[in-house]
Amino acid sequence: MNNSLISKEAFGFLKDLANNNTKDWFNANKSTFKKHEADVKSFYENLKERLNDHDEIEKIKMFRIYRDVRFSKDKTPYKAHFAGSFSRLGARLRGGYYLHLKPGGTFIATGFWDPNKEDLFRIRKEFEMDATDFRKIIEDKNFKAIWGELQGDGVKTAPKGFDKEHQNIDLIKRKQFIFVRNFSDKEALSKDFIDDVDKSFQAIRPYFDLMSDILTTNLNGESLLD
Repeated sequence: MNNSLISKEAFGFLKDLANNNTKDWFNANKSTFKKHEADVKSFYENLKERLNDHDEIEKIKMFRIYRDVRFSKDKTPYKAHFAGSFSRLGARLRGGYYLHLKPGGTFIATGFWDPNKEDLFRIRKEFEMDATDFRKIIEDKNFKAIWGELQGDGVKTAPKGFDKEHQNIDLIKRKQFIFVRNFSDKEALSKDFIDDVDKSFQAIRPYFDLMSDILTTNLNGESLLD
């Protein structure tokens, strides 16, 4: 099945699950869950095909409905949403895509959620040297119309070795470099949703291209992949 729609019934199931988040209820409705899960997976596969028309996607990771409650105060056993991520191919293509489906809380996200220590240092050194190209991309009016402002956590003061008075300290202090776009239920359930998601992910490409270039070269612009 090549599904390009998220069904009202799938959202209805997630609402019921949120209101009946117990093992007994879930087990009694597991066959319904499996049907909706299969349809949603088909939607993600369809989206992957579209992404591959303008990018190179290595794999999809669909997240399990079961929650790990060992270290959580919330002991409800199931997630009342569907979610999955798309990994880009190879070391030269950095960044990734994420789609979260939830009644009243559907969103897409993209960027760099948890860069490793080496990548984070390389990004900060780039901003220390020059952030002109980066700011030009994220401040572009067409880009901002889709993705809004750069989001993500940061440190409260300058990282070790960086000047707290640097002109780009607002960027240097960041630990995450992500963008999020929210959708209403009406938008998520419309026939245009998959097109809107795909176009949004296409619009992030200048950002990915620049970040990939930064993360695969040294400060002299020499490739680190050879």
